[in-house]
Formats: sequence, structure tokens, C-alpha cells
Amino acid sequence: MDIEPGELTVGQLAERSGVAISALHFYERQNLIVSWRTSGNQRRYKRDTLRRVALIRIAQRVGVPLAEVAAILALLPDNRTPTRTDWERISECWQAELDKRILHLEQLRNDFKDCVGCGCLSLDRCALANPYDVLAAQGPGPRRLVDPAGEPCHPGSCR
Repeated sequence: MDIEPGELTVGQLAERSGVAISALHFYERQNLIVSWRTSGNQRRYKRDTLRRVALIRIAQRVGVPLAEVAAILALLPDNRTPTRTDWERISECWQAELDKRILHLEQLRNDFKDCVGCGCLSLDRCALANPYDVLAAQGPGPRRLVDPAGEPCHPGSCR
């Protein structure tokens, strides 16, 4: 089996990326990665496909939908290996959304042990932080964890 430098077979891509061959075929059907066929009808991938697969896996781990991943990957050039600048550009596209996700995770980890202003009044601190559910006047949901625009915030920093 002759492999050109910089090319990977589907098996090599699977082994190096840690992703099952069936998943790679799925990613290809979803236009997340691309291959071409040899004269013997075998798939070949450019080596930079490893970075695309790494991005897909990391994004999936934090709950980014594949449609969003596809939209971001579509910003990369088709006809050349993406440069550091290309990757920086697509990383910046997610900055605000990822910061928001991080804040949501921090809220769940750090802030949910106290009154969140949801109206349950079930914790001893609710009577102090949200007496008689006065926060209900600000709108629905955990009012101590969202600002007036509905954006996440930590208690005490919501404006």
C-alpha cells in the first residue's frame, strides 16, 4: 500500500485520532472532514485532518452541536492546510459562547449550593437572599444567576 507523504488511510487516521472508523465515515458524511479516493477506491486524508478531528472531539465533549462545528470548520480553507492564523480566527468565533458556557458550568459548580433566586424558598438562605420571593418581580428563572437581559452571572455581580 503506497501512501504519499502527508496522507493517511482511514485506519491510520482512526488510530492516531482515537476515533472509530465508523465515526470518521460519519464525520465525512456530515462534511466535517473530507477524503479522496485512490485508483483502488481507498480513502485518503490529508494529515491536517487530524486537527479537524481533534476540534470535533473537543467540541463534542463540551456539548457543541455538530452543526456549529461544521459552520466553524467551513471557515477554514479547502485548498490548503490551515495556518495558525486560520485556527486563531475560528477560535475567536467561539470565544463569547465558550465564555458563557464556562460561566454556566461555574454557576453549577459554585453557586447552586446557595439561594439562586428561583422562587423555591427551600434553603435556609433563601429567606435572606430572596425573602417572600421578591426576585420574582424581575422575571422567571434563577434571578440571582442571570442579569436583567437573561445573561448568566454570579450572585452579587448581576446588574
